[in-house]
Amino acid sequence: MLEILLCSLVTIFPDYLFRRFVQGKRLGHEITLFSVWFELRWGITLCLVLTLSLITTIFYFHPSTKAASSVFRTVTVLPETNGRVAETFVELNQRVEAGQPLFRLDSTAQEAALDTARRKVAEIEARMITAKSQLAEADARIVQARGALQQAEDELERRAEVQRRSSGSVAEADVQRVRVQVQTARGAVDAAVASREAIQSQIAFQLPAEKASAEAALHEAKVALEKTLVVAGSSGILQQFALRPGDVVNPMLRPAGILVPDRKSTGLMAGFGQIESQVLKVGMIGEVTCIAKPWAIIPVVVTEVQDVIASGQVRPTDQLLDIQQFARPGTITAILEPLYAGQLDFLPQGGNCIVNAYTNSHEALADPSLGALQRFGLHAIDTVGVVHALILRVQALLLPIQTLVLGGH
Repeated sequence: MLEILLCSLVTIFPDYLFRRFVQGKRLGHEITLFSVWFELRWGITLCLVLTLSLITTIFYFHPSTKAASSVFRTVTVLPETNGRVAETFVELNQRVEAGQPLFRLDSTAQEAALDTARRKVAEIEARMITAKSQLAEADARIVQARGALQQAEDELERRAEVQRRSSGSVAEADVQRVRVQVQTARGAVDAAVASREAIQSQIAFQLPAEKASAEAALHEAKVALEKTLVVAGSSGILQQFALRPGDVVNPMLRPAGILVPDRKSTGLMAGFGQIESQVLKVGMIGEVTCIAKPWAIIPVVVTEVQDVIASGQVRPTDQLLDIQQFARPGTITAILEPLYAGQLDFLPQGGNCIVNAYTNSHEALADPSLGALQRFGLHAIDTVGVVHALILRVQALLLPIQTLVLGGH
């Protein structure tokens, strides 16, 4: 309606003035309700053409959208394991700090596993002490076996010397028996040395490996016990937290609540039509008006334009996708930040706004090689942005009326 009124001032109104004061035609006589089209056909036709051109120019070069929100992140409160709630430490809508305990699961099984792991480590440490005693015992056995071997060798040497000096004085069977004793003593020495090496290997390799495995199991048991205590990952407000002792929580099926972290960004995410892809650029100046603060216009700047459209995304699945599933056109996502810090601090997280973005041809107009017709076109494009700005202010003015009165809220 506003565009028609503006266009009629330079089309229909001059046509009427020409008919009235040049041709002498009067309202109610030559110009009647039935002859308006015939008498003012040139003005009406030009008004319609100019209105359509103006609307197209305004909405193309100065895009607008009502799909703008102050998006925020939520964190699902979930334990890493299934379990029954033993104790809760917070209440609904309570503010929590990062690392603050939220609730604790029943940890009877984890405590038993931790105690078992500790006893296993203590058992291996006891075996290491025992192995050191066995090593000392093995050293003593080696000394004992070597002493017996030395006695047998001395006895064999004595008997052999006697037999060499007086042949027949010592029976050959006695000499052979002593030789067998020497061989037996040597075997005992070898066995004692091998036993000592086995104990040394046990002390140096087997028992440390078993202790490391037991300590790893102990650490795993401690981690499992720590997982029964669920803490806040970040600071924020706890929402939808209704757990009570005795409730069962499941990380796949039943979360414990939602944590809304502290506000980190005061920007907006806006979705513009795909036809605006050639116009929407980083650095564009815009204006927003929000339901949470009517009758207020806040300047913003486009800080990022997403180069993908969400409606075209493909995920791995076991079914082939039909291209008709992507027939619905998605929107181009743009990130908007307030031009001056703190201007959107009033906006609740998730609040909705209406956004206008304005094309700026200042840099293009600074080019000295630009033609006169191009300069006129760029000036006209920048000028019609005023109409869109006026429309946004009318929307801001009528927003409370539409929401509270006409919307029935």
